[in-house]
Amino acid sequence: MAYKINDECVACGACAGGCPVGAISEGDGKYVIDPDACIDCGACAETCPVGAPKAE
Repeated sequence: MAYKINDECVACGACAGGCPVGAISEGDGKYVIDPDACIDCGACAETCPVGAPKAE
C-alpha cells in the first residue's frame, strides 16, 4: 500500500530527496506521492522532520 503525505507537510522537500524511486513531487502547498510509483519502502517517513508521510 502506498504512502500518502498528510496536511502536516511543511514543504521542506526532505521526503522527495529520500525517495529512491522519485515518486514524490512538489504539489500545491505540500508534497505529493505518486501511488503508482511508490514502492512502500518508508524512506520518506524516515526522512520527514514532521512525520507527514503515512502508510495508507
